[in-house]
Amino acid sequence: MTDDQKNLARRMVLGAAGAAVPMTLAQQSAQAQQQPPAANRDGPAVLADPRQKYPRPPFPRQEQPWPGLASRMDPKPDHGETSYRGSNRLAGRRALITGGDSGIGRAAAIAYAREGADVAINYLEAEEEDAAEVVRLIREAGRKVVAIPGDLRQEEFCTRLVEQAARELGGLDILVNNAARQTAQQSIADITTEQFDSTMKTNLYALFWLTKAALPHLKPGSAIINTASVVAYDPPASLFDYAGTKAAIIAFTRSLAKQLAAQGIRVNAVAPGPFWTPLQPSGGQQPDALPQFGAQAPLGRPGQPAELAPTYVLLASAEASYTTGDVQGATGGQPNS
Repeated sequence: MTDDQKNLARRMVLGAAGAAVPMTLAQQSAQAQQQPPAANRDGPAVLADPRQKYPRPPFPRQEQPWPGLASRMDPKPDHGETSYRGSNRLAGRRALITGGDSGIGRAAAIAYAREGADVAINYLEAEEEDAAEVVRLIREAGRKVVAIPGDLRQEEFCTRLVEQAARELGGLDILVNNAARQTAQQSIADITTEQFDSTMKTNLYALFWLTKAALPHLKPGSAIINTASVVAYDPPASLFDYAGTKAAIIAFTRSLAKQLAAQGIRVNAVAPGPFWTPLQPSGGQQPDALPQFGAQAPLGRPGQPAELAPTYVLLASAEASYTTGDVQGATGGQPNS
């Protein structure tokens, strides 16, 4: 072998040895920046402008009788029907969700099922049309679903609801207290005792009754998630009674979390900002205000239920094992404290 051949062979050996030396973090970072973004199963990851991701006001003027249906809203809310993809984060869990036919409860029900949980939903009989769609979606996810209509303003029904859900699901690991009553009135003088009583019983008494009934079924690792609202911190003049109940839910959550920590049961709340749900056109907003609903948020639009589903999944999952007594917000930029 000539000297030139020996030098070439030596360079090839050294080059091969050098290729086996791990790159430094700086080198890895530089190389990564030169590569195209990693593709997910649907194609390259794409940044979405949160201001334009969903419809912005103005919306068509619309009214519905209480309790309202998502299927009759314009535009129709997005509950994650076509977008939410699970990753087995709640495999084998059993959840009861009140108000599970539409809005935030529906988004949570869809997400829970696609994360591997069996789900019981509660709703009013007038909401059967929306509930049937949720039942279909949960079954398509391959999970068991129990649909239980009834009025949460009745203590006897709340107790029966929990017992039926636990019996048919084979137990209970997650309780989502989500159903609510909201009726906008310009003055306290316009709020009847009937309205005040209905709001208090739906939003507060039901939490008390349902939680008491659920506790014997919950084991360490179980989770209770309550739906509060940003109006607990900045109550609008037109939501006098509703805002009061949402502030009480935050206190309820934090106090109960301290009680149940010794049992290994976590209690948290979600405090959404303006979200596009049937609550709004069925009396939750003044009809003249609805076309601009959500415009006051810094992002310039209301949230869609699908945007809250991951929060409810996280709080129910073992990934949030050190989170209890917390209130998580999704407000489009509005202050929530």
